Amino acid sequence: MPSIKLGDYLVNDDNAPYVIAEIGVNHEGSMDKAKELISLAKEGGAHAAKFQSYKANTLASKNSPAYWDLNKEKTTSQYELFKKYDNFSEKEYIDLAEHCNLVGIDFLSTPFDDAAIEFLDPLVPFYKIASADLTNIPFLRKIASKNKPIVLSTGASTPVEIDMAVQEIQSQTNSDIALLHCILNYPTDYENANLNMILGLRKLFPDVVVGYSDHTLPDFCMNILTASYMKGARIIEKHFTHDKTLPGNDHYHAMDVNDLKTYSKQIKFIRKAEGHLSKTYLETESISRKNARRSIVLTKDVKVGEIVDESMLTYKRPGTGISPQYWDDVIGMRFNKDLEDDHVLVWQDIVPAR
Repeated sequence: MPSIKLGDYLVNDDNAPYVIAEIGVNHEGSMDKAKELISLAKEGGAHAAKFQSYKANTLASKNSPAYWDLNKEKTTSQYELFKKYDNFSEKEYIDLAEHCNLVGIDFLSTPFDDAAIEFLDPLVPFYKIASADLTNIPFLRKIASKNKPIVLSTGASTPVEIDMAVQEIQSQTNSDIALLHCILNYPTDYENANLNMILGLRKLFPDVVVGYSDHTLPDFCMNILTASYMKGARIIEKHFTHDKTLPGNDHYHAMDVNDLKTYSKQIKFIRKAEGHLSKTYLETESISRKNARRSIVLTKDVKVGEIVDESMLTYKRPGTGISPQYWDDVIGMRFNKDLEDDHVLVWQDIVPAR
């Protein structure tokens, strides 16, 4: 069973998924709002509150086109959009990390440049790398050299590219890697969520914990996230906001605290019903095994000394007598007492024929 330690939490198939509330830039430059979102993430049941650490001029060229739904976010330039929300510096992230510690939730922030890798290193228990940097070899090497666990999103990638990224990280003697299935559409249509890719990643990378980073619109019952857990996702990441009606790129497809609470309840309910991989009967089924199964039953009166013949037998409930699984063993034996029709046969009633 693959496992990875994220903060103080052991992520594996035995435990509930590790949930990352992706606040990103939904604070819109307000420290008060960022701290409020951290508290809401904790209230909803998340294990980590995650931000994004970037500067527009190190992330995108000024002619970088949009790749999101322009009906929801009107900005046509990546540079212009990122410029709106890149006012947090190292000082703000230290403050946010301290607030996370106070609240009791892991602090995370995805780095998007070398400077962010460095100042985040003492603040984060592990690194989260965005899908868009999966092929950024020098960037992967710098993060891997920090010798912290890495959670890598795989949106818009191929198995060959994922394998290349994993090998590059491992080449830095870092094997604490988790992969997140992800579709790099904002938003992702439900029919494009492709949750079976979680199974595919688990098959392709059997030694790695697999999770899911979701960009679908949150449905009423949080079915997409719940289904992703059932498919094997053991880390869940989703954008998080205080108000889904706000304009902007990451509010409308984000979950809020009520969505997160719904998901947390769903997982708790499902895990209660999951049980174990090994097949055996439960103690609560013992009475059913005894009374709902069949026994070999006589269809007529018999006398001591008679040889057991198939015409004398049938099978009926309860299962307190000889099981029909021994039907062939019983045939040809001899009755050692007189017995009446409808008698439930037990081993003490018969002996081997001489």
